[in-house]
Amino acid sequence: MKDLRQSKKRQARNIKMQTHVKHSYKDIQTLLRMGKTGEATQALLAFQKTADKAARGKSVHRNKANRLKSRLMKRLAGA
Repeated sequence: MKDLRQSKKRQARNIKMQTHVKHSYKDIQTLLRMGKTGEATQALLAFQKTADKAARGKSVHRNKANRLKSRLMKRLAGA
């Protein structure tokens, strides 16, 4: 019983963090598409913190977090 309650709480926390990472990533992509590199840079700094926090809590695999950060930095450098 207790294990079930704990796993449901963990699942909810993980899904919330994964969703936050995904939405932040898409927001930065949208900013880059619109040509707002200044805003994208600020958003990228916040995204890095979010992705690292998600990886630390194991909501997102650390390699995935690093891959997402790398892709955004490449796109920002090319913009």
